[in-house]
Amino acid sequence: MNGESAAATAAVHDIIPSETLAGNAVVNRDDEELGTLAHIMLDVPGGRIAYAVLGCGGVFGIGERLHAVPWSALELDPERQCFVLDIERQRLDAAPRFDREHWPAMTDPRWAMEVHQYYGVRPYWSP
Repeated sequence: MNGESAAATAAVHDIIPSETLAGNAVVNRDDEELGTLAHIMLDVPGGRIAYAVLGCGGVFGIGERLHAVPWSALELDPERQCFVLDIERQRLDAAPRFDREHWPAMTDPRWAMEVHQYYGVRPYWSP
């Protein structure tokens, strides 16, 4: 994509390759950097994006905390070329998290509901 950021590319195109999103900054409404977009998790049978995995802290992936954030909780900001998550740093620090060695069972309905409730968004599978 000619070295453009995903946010800049998305401002022009509505459909972009998912790999262009990895590494994009995620900030809160106060412009405080929360982490980077590490992965996009797909609901393959449903044909939808389920979660963004937000990577926080750590050095070269060591000690990094991962948070599954419902995709609908993120907002693309093409002007700042990042994603915005409407959450305070302290609330994110207390959010459900995992590490690279211990991923949650993302298909577990109870886990999924808890994550969506924590971020205050409707589950992506709801009509």
